[in-house]
Formats: sequence, structure tokens, C-alpha cells
Amino acid sequence: MPKITIIGAGAVGSTAAQRIAEKELGDVVMTDIVEGLPQGKALDILEAGPLLGYDSNIIGTNDYKDIEGSDVVVITAGIARKPGMTREDLLKINTKIITDVSENIKRYAPDSVVITVTNPLDIMTYVSMKTTGFEPHRVFGMSGVLDSGRFATFIALELGCSVRDIKAMVLGGHGDTMVPLPRFTTVSGVPITELMPESTINRLVDRTINGGAEIVNLLKTGSAFYAPSASVTNMVEAVVKDTKRILPVCAYLSGEYGKKDIYLGVPVKLGKIGIEGILELELTAEEKKALDRSAEAVKSGIASLNSLS
Repeated sequence: MPKITIIGAGAVGSTAAQRIAEKELGDVVMTDIVEGLPQGKALDILEAGPLLGYDSNIIGTNDYKDIEGSDVVVITAGIARKPGMTREDLLKINTKIITDVSENIKRYAPDSVVITVTNPLDIMTYVSMKTTGFEPHRVFGMSGVLDSGRFATFIALELGCSVRDIKAMVLGGHGDTMVPLPRFTTVSGVPITELMPESTINRLVDRTINGGAEIVNLLKTGSAFYAPSASVTNMVEAVVKDTKRILPVCAYLSGEYGKKDIYLGVPVKLGKIGIEGILELELTAEEKKALDRSAEAVKSGIASLNSLS
């Protein structure tokens, strides 16, 4: 079976490990700096195997050496933004964490495909790629899959239809500047622009952009992890099963959409080697302007990395 490593045994990481094990996508290694945490959660997931009928092996560890030979590494390690913490504070702390994690991936799993989940997502993916020195197609981030899932959820609730019939598309950075694309979002092939008025679509777009914050405000002491873990599981499945799925992910651009040396959410083909190709959509002037604005926000974050020491 493929070997899949989850770095970070918090809510997102442990739930992703559970979903991956239940789908039997591979054997799972969950690692964390907190002693006992990954071991306890891994054992708990393992003991559910006989009850749910899966044979994946799951181990928990505090030693990076145990990730050796991983086919896929998912990075969920990092801290969430807390009250009173600036974006720069979060950037500084998580950059240090992701740099350390990525150095260990380079050392112990040099042939792996790396999927980042840690925020600020686009910038942390950039840090991981630069630190590992891996080819950009092997390092990408979980952003658009989650955002598209949220967009699809809100559309289904609005139309009273099955979520299975909805294919949503969200581009751009993972944050306030993301770009949901109603023209490319369909219900059984019909664009939602033909199914609901513009005012309704705008309301759903706004809710999608603020989807993470809505959950944080409700929970008060945490953030989303069920949908993020499901999103990363979909991406892991596309890689280990080589399904060639077309999904919106945080990918490195080398001229696509007129952007260079930047990570941004775009539709890609995902397979065994990671990103096998980037799809360039024909955007309207308004959509392109929104994507440009999103790219500038990411560029600004990357530029601020140089001031961190």
C-alpha cells in the first residue's frame, strides 16, 4: 500500500488520517512534536478498523525518521491565528514551523508529493517548495477544493438540490481575496447564472469567501476541520490512485494566467506525480481583475517573508 504521512496530529491532521485510513488509500504515519498525541490518536483510529472494516495500518510518532519512504506527505502542522495576533505574527511563527517540517521531508521523504494545509496557505506552500527544493509540481496546497466544497454546499442549500449534482469552481488565494466563479459552477451541467438571480449568487459568493470565519465565529475556540480533512483526502486519493482529477488547488505558476513565481489557486490535473497540468480558463475582464487582486495579496505576503528573520 502507499505510505501517507500526516505531519501535525491536531484536528485537521487526525481527521484526515481517519478518512484516509477508512478509504484504505494507504498506510498512515501521523507525526507531531507533542509526545503521546499522535500515538494515542493513531491507536484509536487503528482500533476502529475491525468495526468499520478497513485494513490500513496507522502509527503515531514523534520521530521524523518514521516518515521515510512516504509517497505523499500532508502538512497540517502550525498554529491558528489567535485573538490579538497580527497576520505578520502568524506568518513568522508558521514560516519557522513549515521550514523545519520541510527540511525533514527533504531529508527523509525526498521522493514524496507534498500537500500543504497550514495557513496562510499560499505562502506556506511557497515556503515548503523553496525549502525542500522539490519540483513545483510535487508541492501544492489545499485551498480551492475546500472553498469549492463550501460554495457547492451553499448552492445546494439555496436550490434545495443534491450536492452531488453541483460542480463548483473557486480560484485565487485561500482567504479574503479568493475568486468564486459562478460561470464555471454548474448544477448537472447548467451554470448557476441560469438558475438564480445575480443578487443571490453574490450573497452565496460572499458566504463562501467568509466560510472559514463563519465557522470560527460559531465555534469560538477552534476552526473548521471536517471539511478541510475531507478536501485533503480527495487530493491524496487523486495522487495515490492516479485518477487525473481536475481540481482547483494552490499551484506554482510559471506564466499561467500571466503570473510567475507565485502560488495561487487554479484548476489542475492531479495524478501520481502531483500536478500533471494547469488548466487556463478564459476569464472575463472582471474575473481577471479579481484574480489579479488575489495574486497581489499573495505576492505581498511572499515579499514580507524577506523581512522575517
